[in-house]
Amino acid sequence: MTRTIADTSGKKSDLGVRLASGVVMIGVAVAALALGGAVLVVFVTAIALGLLWEAWGLVRRMTGKIVARALWMAALVVYVGGAAFGLLAADRFFCLFAIVGVIATDTGAYFAGRAIGGPKIAPSISPSKTWAGLAGGMLAAGLVVTLLLVGSSAGFIGLVGRELDWGVLVSAVVFGLGVGAFIAILAQAGDFFESWMKRRAGVKDSGRLIPGHGGVFDRIDGLLPVACLLGLLVLGKWV
Repeated sequence: MTRTIADTSGKKSDLGVRLASGVVMIGVAVAALALGGAVLVVFVTAIALGLLWEAWGLVRRMTGKIVARALWMAALVVYVGGAAFGLLAADRFFCLFAIVGVIATDTGAYFAGRAIGGPKIAPSISPSKTWAGLAGGMLAAGLVVTLLLVGSSAGFIGLVGRELDWGVLVSAVVFGLGVGAFIAILAQAGDFFESWMKRRAGVKDSGRLIPGHGGVFDRIDGLLPVACLLGLLVLGKWV
């Protein structure tokens, strides 16, 4: 059963559990991405179906009107389906950008938010999200994406040796920081959207499948809009 907001008062820090679960999830996701083919299709489809099941649980709590529920679920099917399409249709290198960027955003936002604190972005929707956390997430995502770009464009030999194309390197750094920051903003928007749904439903988590993280929707809420953008880029033949 999904936890209500009242059930979570006084709960001790579960950082250790969150880290362990996070490592397992990342490992499974990277393995599926590396194997590709039918394995990736099955993995993404299973995640999408699990997410929609949890979303249905939220929608049922949000409204008792049949028409409203149908409209909500239709919109969520498009949203989740678009994200699944993006992850399956885009080149795996770009998928890696998206996944790593979102993970870096979550990590940077978590630690920057706890260390710095400060003004909240939207306390009525997500009380724990701060502007400092968003900045930390943007910086972390930018740095990670930049490292991926630099590694792919310049190569490790070029970084430490001769014939390094400084123009390529500078372009990769500037572009990587910009792309990473944009990924972070999209990821935070996805997080706020799910938080808004949970707030309306009166629950803390979308589910209890993942120890320390809640449900599938809780864990990949930030990836959904980023993956949807990937899908749009594929349709536009930009990637």
